[in-house]
Amino acid sequence: METQPEPTEVLHEGRWLRLVRRGTWESCERTHHRGGMAVQIIAVTPDDEVLFVEQPRVALEGRTIEMPAGLVGDTHGADTLESAAARELVEETGWEPGRVEVLTVGYTTPGMSNERIALVRALDLRRVGEGGGVDGEAITVHAVPRTRAPAWLLEKAAEGYGIDLKVW
Repeated sequence: METQPEPTEVLHEGRWLRLVRRGTWESCERTHHRGGMAVQIIAVTPDDEVLFVEQPRVALEGRTIEMPAGLVGDTHGADTLESAAARELVEETGWEPGRVEVLTVGYTTPGMSNERIALVRALDLRRVGEGGGVDGEAITVHAVPRTRAPAWLLEKAAEGYGIDLKVW
């Protein structure tokens, strides 16, 4: 016997997010880009340095260490995963990929949100700018030797930074 999906009740809708209830379960949906999709970029420079970004996150009331990432289709409606990743990498870090490879797609917090992330690898990088983000994002770029990255992340956590678990 097939069960019918629970009806969706919209509890609140803001500019970017919608809070919904289905039965007794509440969850959050992204509303401003295609299908709740984002890209997270694994990027290693020609000098074997992993690119991380540091930025303030209002929800955490502090600064985080993350990999470069961004939304697909938020400002560029014709985005592909690859084009969004290339654009975000340049905006956030100043490094342009020669090519982008999609590794996998999955949900970030399936118990709370419909957001999905495509994990991509940026290859054949070349420096084209300083990075730092757009529209006041206040991003600091960190190029960390790949062999030192785990220790560096632990040091940043000890300093009080929020570490995005997806960097591991």
